Amino acid sequence: MENKYVDVLVVGSGVAGLYCALNLRKDLDVMVVSKDKIDCTNTSLAQGGISVARDLEDVPFFMEDTLKAGRYKNDVQAVKVLTKESIENVDYLVSLGLDVDKDENGNWDYTKEGAHCINRIIHTQDNTGENVEKTLVQNALNRENIRISEDTFLIDIIEKNDKCIGAILLKDKKQINVFAKSVVLACGGIGGLYKNSTSQRILRGDGLAVALRHNVELKDINYIQIHPTAFYDKSNDERRFLISESVRGEGGKLYNVHGERFVDELQPRDVVSEAIFKEMKKTNTPYVLLDISFLDADYLKNRFSTIYNKCLEKGTDITKEPIKVSPAQHYFMGGIKVNLNSETSMKNLYAVGETACTGIHGANRLASNSLLEGLVFSKRAADLINDKIDTFNLTKVDVDKIYRSREEIEEDNRKLVVQAIKEKGGVIDD
Repeated sequence: MENKYVDVLVVGSGVAGLYCALNLRKDLDVMVVSKDKIDCTNTSLAQGGISVARDLEDVPFFMEDTLKAGRYKNDVQAVKVLTKESIENVDYLVSLGLDVDKDENGNWDYTKEGAHCINRIIHTQDNTGENVEKTLVQNALNRENIRISEDTFLIDIIEKNDKCIGAILLKDKKQINVFAKSVVLACGGIGGLYKNSTSQRILRGDGLAVALRHNVELKDINYIQIHPTAFYDKSNDERRFLISESVRGEGGKLYNVHGERFVDELQPRDVVSEAIFKEMKKTNTPYVLLDISFLDADYLKNRFSTIYNKCLEKGTDITKEPIKVSPAQHYFMGGIKVNLNSETSMKNLYAVGETACTGIHGANRLASNSLLEGLVFSKRAADLINDKIDTFNLTKVDVDKIYRSREEIEEDNRKLVVQAIKEKGGVIDD
């Protein structure tokens, strides 16, 4: 075993974890750990873009779109925070080096996606998440106060007197006990628990398992989003390739195998997914068709370069033919319950990103609100930590040696999380 001491430990290296670290004071000793390589995150997979209010007048409309998509099960105050603080956070992200696509006048090229009443989504072609990840990683590597540890698995948090004082990690088969004044869980969602998901396979609800073991409050864990359009592949062994909602936002049409349209493509994701499931059953076919080939081929190759190239690898030329698609698990709206500053029910423990449940998504996430949530609420966590951390002292306790393997712990985590979700009525195709 090895003991380490830091001011802040951040578990997870996606948009929420890295943006939180970058908003922490530069005089704090910050450790960021990643379960795999630093860019093996769902952030890297995000295609569509980042929602942002066009201006202050757009805030109430952005709020209404978010609430309507979430079936009005959302936390209204959290939605207000998200939409009002969207502009300043996206501006800061761009100042860190994110190169947003521009229109012919040099302004941000906003696009539209399902359930948005106007064009309010910024993007970098169709690999926005990958570019966000690269931007944040580069900035984090340039910060002297941030150290990064890859291939580092979260075993558990360390608790004393109902307060989180650190975490137990596993790296290169060595147990590392990290004592910290604040711990931020940014370890992603639950897609890896599903056979049929667009998520990274390593994301299996580790944060939820930790919370369950320590009686940290959870919220809405039965709210699991199915994305309407993942590339149809007969194999269930690998992550499903997402066909971004921005394809439909740019005019893509959905047809059944008989060439008939059957749904308004820009309805919320749950509505479109349900319509596709019904059409698949009706036609006894495991997919429907998404067609964007009527647009200019050069435009498609540039605007959707990632989708074009990946589909071509799989034998489909999107400039000439429709894409076979079917729904797949995509996002977890529930998670560890947090307040507006990302505080959990345990002192000194924060949760951000898909691990957390801020309540902004309600029962169904509005397109392109995930990266934005990671920005807004991780910055709020960082701001609170910056204000409070000088009042904390490092607490140290003796920690027992963990003799179970990572595989055994992950299997225990899986069983614990799956059982909890099913008890609340959530569905998992495990």
